[in-house]
Formats: sequence, structure tokens, C-alpha cells
Amino acid sequence: MKVRRLHRWDVDYHAAVAIQERLRKRIIRRGSPRNVKHVAGADVSYERSDNRFYAAVVVMRFPQLDLVEEAHASGVATFPYIPGLLTFREGPILVRVFERLKTRPDLVIFDGQGIAHPRGFGLAAHMGLLIDVPSVGCAKTRLCGEHSEVAAPVGSTSPLHLGSKTIGVVLRTRRNVKPVFVSVGHRIALESAAAWVLKTTAGYRLPEPTRQAHLLVNQLRLEAKGATSRD
Repeated sequence: MKVRRLHRWDVDYHAAVAIQERLRKRIIRRGSPRNVKHVAGADVSYERSDNRFYAAVVVMRFPQLDLVEEAHASGVATFPYIPGLLTFREGPILVRVFERLKTRPDLVIFDGQGIAHPRGFGLAAHMGLLIDVPSVGCAKTRLCGEHSEVAAPVGSTSPLHLGSKTIGVVLRTRRNVKPVFVSVGHRIALESAAAWVLKTTAGYRLPEPTRQAHLLVNQLRLEAKGATSRD
């Protein structure tokens, strides 16, 4: 799978912010993917004690949600941990994983924020622009914005506001379980993004593609940690 080269990764804080400010203007916040046959989920895991990362992308057939392909990679982060600039830590290894994919997905759901970000350019927006595929941010926690309580039934939503702007929705995917934070990544409207999260949630809190990617990266991290401890 081809990934667009829109900027360098070896930049400092100020250059990274400038890249976000420049590229966020290119995000398309409309549309609804059609004839979707393959949905992918992407996630990154790492040990807090070091800078080694494990990234995975899992591609699943829709609507069956059975596995088609998975790709993964590990590496060492070179950008420091700075809230709001996490893509500059996680992006390079995700690019490597997407480039290993043989199946081009019709939709990608990221375990992270899309435009629900202080500068409107979180992981799902940034990576969505690089891979040029309809992309959705589905995060487990809120990065910014305010919202009201979400009703209990599955499918209930509450708008996520930052000032006067709606930057996402808080979506109940499972009863009696914390909701998720859905936002536009690229080439999709917010209503469609929330609908696709629900369509791909197979009885769990997270969409199945990102849930499987999450399980895979954690497995890779634990296996690597076990191998290191035996050395």
C-alpha cells in the first residue's frame, strides 16, 4: 500500500506544530464510504519504560468481520512524548506497517483522535491524509472538548464540543460500558464515522478491527518483553 510523503518526521516541536497547522486545512470532513469490502483497524503499543513501539494494522472483510490480512512492525521512537503531537512519535512506525499491506482497505479506524484534537489534527486525521483513505478516530478517552452524559442504550450519542465547534461525538457502543470518542479522520462525515463504528462493533466496546489490532500489538509487546527477560 502506498503512503504519501507530505512532510519529514525528523522535526522539532515548532516544526511539528507548523506541519499540523498546514496539513489540517487539507482534511475532508464530508462523505460516506460506499461499497466497503475491507475495513482496517490500527493501533500502537509501547512500554512506558522505554521508547520501543509495536504497531499493527488488521484488515477485516465487511460485513463478516473475518480476518483478511494483518501487518505489524516494531521500532524505536525518536520524537519525545508531547501531548497533541503523538503522531510524530507513532506515525513513522504506522507508515511502515501500512506500506507492508497488500490489501488496500476501504475504511480505516484508528485507536486515537481524528479532528477531536486541540489543533484539529490528531492521529486519525494525520494518518488518514497520508494514506488517503476514509479514516475514523475512535478513542477510548477524551483529549479535549466538553459533552453531556450519554444515554444508556447502545447507539446513543452526545456531541463533543470545543468552544462553538462540534469536533466529534461520544458514542455508546455497549450498555453499561464507558462510551468511545468518535471523530472525523479524513474523507468522511461525522455522522457516517459514528455509523461505521457501530457497524463494526461486534459486541465489544471497540470496533472489531481496532480491537484485534490492539490485541495483536499487546501480544507482540509482551512476547518481546518475555524474550528480553530470558536473554
